[in-house]
Amino acid sequence: MNKSLSLFLGLRYVRSRNGNGFSSFISASSTIGIALGVMVLIIVLSAMNGFERALAQHLLSVIPHAELIAINTPIDKWQKHVAKIQQHPQVIAAAPVIKLTGMMQHGSEIKAVAVRGVDVKLEQQVSTIADYMIAGSWQAIGDNENSENPVVGVVIGSGVAKKLDLELGDSLQLLLSSAVNQKINNQASAKFPVPVKHQVKVVGIFKFGGTMDEISVYLSLVHAEKMVNLEKGQVQGIRIKVANVFQSPEVIRDIAYSFDTYVAIQDWTQENGHIFNDIQLVRLVMFIVLVLVIAVASFNIVSTLIMAVNEKKGDIAILKTMGAEASVIMGTFMFQGLVNGVVGCFVGTLLGITISLNLTDIVIAVETFFNVKMLSGDVYFIDFLPTHLSQNDVVATVVTALTMSLLATLYPAWQATKVQPAQVLGQM
Repeated sequence: MNKSLSLFLGLRYVRSRNGNGFSSFISASSTIGIALGVMVLIIVLSAMNGFERALAQHLLSVIPHAELIAINTPIDKWQKHVAKIQQHPQVIAAAPVIKLTGMMQHGSEIKAVAVRGVDVKLEQQVSTIADYMIAGSWQAIGDNENSENPVVGVVIGSGVAKKLDLELGDSLQLLLSSAVNQKINNQASAKFPVPVKHQVKVVGIFKFGGTMDEISVYLSLVHAEKMVNLEKGQVQGIRIKVANVFQSPEVIRDIAYSFDTYVAIQDWTQENGHIFNDIQLVRLVMFIVLVLVIAVASFNIVSTLIMAVNEKKGDIAILKTMGAEASVIMGTFMFQGLVNGVVGCFVGTLLGITISLNLTDIVIAVETFFNVKMLSGDVYFIDFLPTHLSQNDVVATVVTALTMSLLATLYPAWQATKVQPAQVLGQM
């Protein structure tokens, strides 16, 4: 009965409030503020989710989730180790690798590069680099592997090709330090090692985006073995792709502990983990800032209810004289204030969900209209603004906004119960 009376009176006061211009303005301000806060918070969280998903699906589809790198001696019989690693329940695929650092020279231009000797077929199971070819063929690096004097084919990033002015079919020199051979084979290196020149040919060019295009060079595992004087079946490391990229550190440690060779553990978080950490930091900061925006908007509810209590002191005195309990009075004004929060949450949630689901298309349209580019693929690992709406984020946002709206009604509603009927009615 008390709840029904509070609901009836609260709805009546909400409708009567529309006649008071200033009170209506304050009430509308709180509703609009809450709606904007909820809307922007949902959009920002969706964008952060989109970046996180793009990190997992785009960037981590090309770089290895984890690697085991030999320390003292090369890994022998890599086929046996790859087969064993693939039996791990969290591992999707594994592939051998020889990692080198060198220089590429074409004419008068020279550039530092990160060279990766990979198995042509197995590499495609741990990396989608072959999907980003813009010229040539990924499989071409495996040609002439068994020839006595093979033409070493390389696949290079578009940034390397641009810097060295290279096109498909061009020949150039790959300079590797002789110390690389000695290090991999656990030999003492000279103080001033002389670079070893290898003639290579561009058989493919890929474009992925970001710094990867500027330094990456791929060649056949067999050719890399010959360059560093490794025996057949010996490699420097094994690249691993796991089912859950965010569990890579745990999975790679589990595998390394059961490995029969002394290896170093590397995973994607060591080189690219800062990107994920930045996303999480921005998410946290934006959540706090926008929650404070909602809190400020909720304070307008306090102003609205205090004004309402002052206007309705006569009604409160009459109700208390008729025997209305404090809970009825308090519930009436709490409901009146909560209407602003509910309406603001509903409108903000509706707009936030609609914009979040279409955020990528909206940003593309804005970029096209103003002829600008918000994200450059040459700098970032994506060239579009991703979005991914999460039901949990929507629920958390709405619950937070409603909780703040409810808390904002407590003090004015409690003050309404302190009205003294005798004092108020004596002044009427």
